[in-house]
Amino acid sequence: MIAYLDGTLSYKEPAYTIIDVKGVGYEVFISLQTYSTLPGGGDKVKLFIHHHFREDNQTLFGFANADEKTLFRELISVSGVGPNTALGMLSAMSPQDLRLAIMSENVRAVQAIKGIGAKTAQRIILELKDRMKKAGLLPDVPTYRQQAGNPVREEALAALVALGFPRPSAEKSVDDIIRAEPELSVEDIIRKALR
Repeated sequence: MIAYLDGTLSYKEPAYTIIDVKGVGYEVFISLQTYSTLPGGGDKVKLFIHHHFREDNQTLFGFANADEKTLFRELISVSGVGPNTALGMLSAMSPQDLRLAIMSENVRAVQAIKGIGAKTAQRIILELKDRMKKAGLLPDVPTYRQQAGNPVREEALAALVALGFPRPSAEKSVDDIIRAEPELSVEDIIRKALR
């Protein structure tokens, strides 16, 4: 089993890269998140690897950090989610955003990813939400089913709590921002709250 590759970046495209490790070139499939962190060709690089075995082939999937690799493995553990689908999900959303969408039961956000239907999105949320809570990956946040009121406020609040802000101070900050500028997007509210 290959855990990581530490070598020279020989070639890269948004979907895959070739890592030269002491004269052996390894083709590694990557997400867009990982692609955006890779240096130019000829530079040293280290990728965390998931070595995927099937009866007819072996494939290497590479990640810039261990967190992305961990989330990839969690996604492929869900029935109906293969490695290419999981890689597509990690290309569409950062690991933090994807975890937040799963933990907050945001079916729409997960379903918006290309190749993910409503049933698959619901299955991913159902199978991974509790596992992520037990692992302590994100603090408990209210689910969309429990929320009544402004969904923009609740998303911004959930994100701030996930970032480590105490819930009471996050609520006060978000409420003050929304009171002053009610038309702001979730991202803008979070940016203002972080200042």
